[in-house]
Amino acid sequence: MSERIPPAGGMSEEVAAIIALTAPPDRDPPGTISVLAHRPAMLTSFLPWARVLAREGVVPRRDHEILALRASVNCRSAFEWGEHLLFARDAGITDDEIDQIVAGATDPRWAPRDAALVRAADQLHNGCDVDDETWAVLAADYDAPQLVEIIYIVGQYTMLSMVANGLRVNVPATFRPLPE
Repeated sequence: MSERIPPAGGMSEEVAAIIALTAPPDRDPPGTISVLAHRPAMLTSFLPWARVLAREGVVPRRDHEILALRASVNCRSAFEWGEHLLFARDAGITDDEIDQIVAGATDPRWAPRDAALVRAADQLHNGCDVDDETWAVLAADYDAPQLVEIIYIVGQYTMLSMVANGLRVNVPATFRPLPE
């Protein structure tokens, strides 16, 4: 599929500098961010919020990436999947755990806490809510700020998956394909 909207060009120095800050070391800025730059006011409002989740989050990085990857699976977003596989590896997520994320919360290899994260991502995707049983498992291990952030993480990567899918953001050839 071809991109519906190419990355923004001819942007102000301010917006270009902000986009450059979103690039992980030795990588280009995310394709979604480069396309969102067509609306600089929205992008510059969104990025500080996204930065808090990405760099100042209270949810452990590994758990954050489990949620991000499951959101990308649920949304069938090849871009977000490939992008977050790179971050997941940095967070210590193994190939076996990546297979488990794809398989879902019923995979018997999950620890209860991790299964609850995957289940929460699925429930938020399917019904915009988390059931009491899943919430109880999460609440046993996470404090109130972390529980709030879990919801935000799933919401953010669902939204970014919609952006990537709806605008047909280019998926780099180096990204591992999204499993069927």
